Amino acid sequence: MKISQKIAQAEKEERVWWSFEYFPPRTAQGLQNLLDRIERMRGYGPEFIDITWNAGGRTSDLSSELVRTCQSLIGIETCMHLTCTNMPKEKVDNALRDAKLYGCRNILALRGDPPAGQDKWTSVEGGFEHGIDLVRHIRENYGDYFDIAVAGFPQTVTLPPHLLHLELMYLKEKVDAGCNLIFTQMFYDADIFIRWVKAVRAVGITVPIIPGINPIQTWNGFIRATQLAETLIPQAYLDVLEPIKNDDEQVRAVGTQLVAELCRQILEADIGITGLHFYTMNLEKATRMLLQELKLVPRVDVIKPLPWRQSLTPTRRSETIRPIFWSNRTRSYLSRTENWTKLDGYGVWIKHTKEQAVELWGSPTSLEEIQELFARFCTGTLNALPWSDQPPSAETVVIGPRLAKLNRLGYMTINSQPAVNGVPSSDVTFGWGPSNGFVYQKAYLEFFVSPPKLAALISRISRDSNVTYYAINNKGDLRTNNNSDGPNAVTWGVFPGKEIIQPTIVEAVSFMAWKDEAFELGRQWSRLYAPDSPTRKLIEETMDTYFLVNIVHNDFKDPDAVFRPFFKPLLMDRIPSLMVSGLL
Repeated sequence: MKISQKIAQAEKEERVWWSFEYFPPRTAQGLQNLLDRIERMRGYGPEFIDITWNAGGRTSDLSSELVRTCQSLIGIETCMHLTCTNMPKEKVDNALRDAKLYGCRNILALRGDPPAGQDKWTSVEGGFEHGIDLVRHIRENYGDYFDIAVAGFPQTVTLPPHLLHLELMYLKEKVDAGCNLIFTQMFYDADIFIRWVKAVRAVGITVPIIPGINPIQTWNGFIRATQLAETLIPQAYLDVLEPIKNDDEQVRAVGTQLVAELCRQILEADIGITGLHFYTMNLEKATRMLLQELKLVPRVDVIKPLPWRQSLTPTRRSETIRPIFWSNRTRSYLSRTENWTKLDGYGVWIKHTKEQAVELWGSPTSLEEIQELFARFCTGTLNALPWSDQPPSAETVVIGPRLAKLNRLGYMTINSQPAVNGVPSSDVTFGWGPSNGFVYQKAYLEFFVSPPKLAALISRISRDSNVTYYAINNKGDLRTNNNSDGPNAVTWGVFPGKEIIQPTIVEAVSFMAWKDEAFELGRQWSRLYAPDSPTRKLIEETMDTYFLVNIVHNDFKDPDAVFRPFFKPLLMDRIPSLMVSGLL
């Protein structure tokens, strides 16, 4: 969706909106850390995010990759910067082509800074001279497909009148050439911004203006950023920040109060501004503190239209059903299923380095130690497993104690969901979809287990006609009690004026495809340890001999039913001794 459409919707609903800006890091690890942060910060409810562009270097490729990842995997609307610096027309066209391919509908068109090592800006041969040239080029070649934004500079309102008028005319030319939006440079003086907005409107510019807000992280960072952008700092800021400049926590706390008041003045002024664009500097804490101070909280329907994260690429926007197996590995699922007729040739990887793996999981030398790692993940005291890059979800934590008990009994769980019987779609833990609806779930468990334990478990669950299961080992030996090749819906929702939506399923074909990935992740985990180490041998033996099992209990009204086959034998084993003691 275009940013202008999102802003119009927010204004119609009379609500404040916000967005975040990020820049591409210079290392692969930095990129992974940023993607993790963007995923977390998505939970703060931004309407969109903005990715900067550093043309002519490696980070320009990373900008494009970030846009692709955020649109397709994280499922968040993204705006891509594009500059004229070091960008011949061919490179610009390639960037625009990729942006459209990824489903990006928003471009911030800039002239850009001078190339590295140069004091003055110069265009490249076959490139563009001014930002307006880039705006015209995009409009001529892509029609109205993209929303095109340009930069605005509130501080120009302090220039002499004839220079201010000249700057406003330059801005109006860009708007007349096809610009839809104006993102402003950061500022800290509300009066300057308000005066500038009124001046912009006075020359006939009516497109939305998006104020750029820079949270104050540290004193040195604040001074460096304002000096680089030549931003005027109100004396009131200096009076309270300079005395505490050596205490980062205090600077951040006081800075949050100052910037929050700036935001309030902007939103309360009668100038038609209803949103805020935060320059995060790829950091989370100061932005989160500012949102909390402003009491800006995300809307449920913005964050979870479905129980899994939707892709915004054109080929996947209409996707409404996914197998549950990849719920913890969205990237892998999307990569693998670009063409369902070809299920090989995909990459499977653990994102953790050897050092990170050892720090997270240690060097287990017994099954009990491995089982304890799985148990700790389920209770939230371990943030990742080889099969899950992210901490356990809120619904996993709900059944965390029982999952931990399962793991300590030898059923090493890698995916699960509890039974849910008609909770409101607005429910914080289980809710998704439009308002005033109700959502349902069948209980689901997926785990690795040894062959003897599997045989005993199958003998017990075979007595319950409400249980369906699939079990498969690394060699491909499949066992199941399900005679149907069709999908089993394990999540569905009922909403006013809509057909029943069933977005999560279990099916045989998908499970067979997932099996290869699940065992490969285990093998990759083992290869993080030395070839002859006890840890590597233990994990390899486990992956070579254990079965991967999924169980669905189809009675969604009974939240305990799926666990009974696992825990009931503990009581049954004690019956003889209890009879002897006269307690039965």
